[in-house]
Amino acid sequence: MSSSAALPVAVIGAGPVGLAAAAHLVARGIEPIVFERGDAVGTSLLEWGQVQVFSPWTYNIDPAARSLLEAAGWQAPAGDGLPTGSEIVRDYLAPLAALPAIAPNIRLGSSVVAVTREGLDKVSSVNRATAPFIVRFTDSNGNEEQVRARAVIDASGTWTQPNPIGIDGLTVTGEIAARDQIAYGIPDVGGARRTDYAGKRVLVIGGGHSAINTALALMELQETAPGTEVFWALRRKGVERLLGGGLNDQLPARGALGLAARRAMNENRLTMLAPFAVERISLREGRLAVMALLDGKPFSLTVDRIVVATGFRPDFSFLRELRLALDPAVEAPPSLAPLIDPNFHSCGTVPPHGAVELAHPEPGFTIVGSKSYGRAPTFLMATGYEQVRSVVAEIAGDHKAAREVRLVLPETGVCSADHIVGADPSAGCCGGPAPAAVDACCAADAEAKAVNRSGCGCGGPAAMPTARFLNSEPI
Repeated sequence: MSSSAALPVAVIGAGPVGLAAAAHLVARGIEPIVFERGDAVGTSLLEWGQVQVFSPWTYNIDPAARSLLEAAGWQAPAGDGLPTGSEIVRDYLAPLAALPAIAPNIRLGSSVVAVTREGLDKVSSVNRATAPFIVRFTDSNGNEEQVRARAVIDASGTWTQPNPIGIDGLTVTGEIAARDQIAYGIPDVGGARRTDYAGKRVLVIGGGHSAINTALALMELQETAPGTEVFWALRRKGVERLLGGGLNDQLPARGALGLAARRAMNENRLTMLAPFAVERISLREGRLAVMALLDGKPFSLTVDRIVVATGFRPDFSFLRELRLALDPAVEAPPSLAPLIDPNFHSCGTVPPHGAVELAHPEPGFTIVGSKSYGRAPTFLMATGYEQVRSVVAEIAGDHKAAREVRLVLPETGVCSADHIVGADPSAGCCGGPAPAAVDACCAADAEAKAVNRSGCGCGGPAAMPTARFLNSEPI
């Protein structure tokens, strides 16, 4: 087998992290070849293009990409602006992809179906570390092709693999048959999909920011379509974790989202269902009959639409011939998993990490971006940029740079201490425990109350919304 040193590096996915990887490769004189399933870069972002992200432009532009763009005369958006998904594509990713050093190396409409080592299956070990990778893909015409690569960076994300409704990780009975009336992720309920939701009964399932975004958008829709009814189902009891850090969140838009949800609840503009577990969905005269358990008791509800915002999971199906190391619970690399495991990880920052923490037993192969987090939530673009900076440095043989830390992330007040296994409810949340004799759930909560604010939103004694919660009475 010939040496693979002169071959390009394959990057799977032309989203923010994948194109950042391409920029870092170009900056180091290494040819990238980027595979994107969609007809344009940033396809996944365009599918939630109406949603404004939490982090300002400052955190959304990769440094290597910025250097290439500015050298070509590009003007960066204002650093404190909060872009939508579509704006990130239009104002950043599209110009980056159009650069002469990158554009010829992007293959749009190309879905990677398999990655392996040339002449070797997963079991074969002889000369494995030096054998080129084979990346097999289908092009925009459906033809199957393959290319050789010296290394592979998987930045394909998780957007195409939404979690199903079932609390056991499976689809519930009837979910597949009802797919035409079920949306996953963050549908554009007030824009492109308005007619699907205006004046309808809608059940939103999920306890994260995607669910908050969707519920708030539906309540905006109520203003012009008063017949719109919103039911918001949480798998766990209470809303403390869902509402986020409020005033304590250093990404203000994320805190503001939680505060906006509080206000909506106080106005009784939606019905909360918690804890809620769907068991079966049936189609009845064009509507969806939902059979569930609400607080452990049988409950039924008829709706027109369901929005499932229960997170995403990685797709490893096309990597079966590679040697991966994955945490059995989180499905992230074993060194990274303890830092992001939602069973144990509370608020605060995830330490910057790179090639070392992301390594797999397959030399030259790395998963980056949201997919590197497996099933864990709350991934930030800036984290992905630090990942690819380190990974590309490692590919280039600059091992010192690969192990440096060059990222400081904003702290988050989005806490989950009420769900942390074996944890003191105040110990890990928002700055640690509150001072003795202070009626607060944590240090940040105490600081907020000291200046006559209602609290940081971390839970505990802070006042909760007076939204209409249902126990087990059918509607």
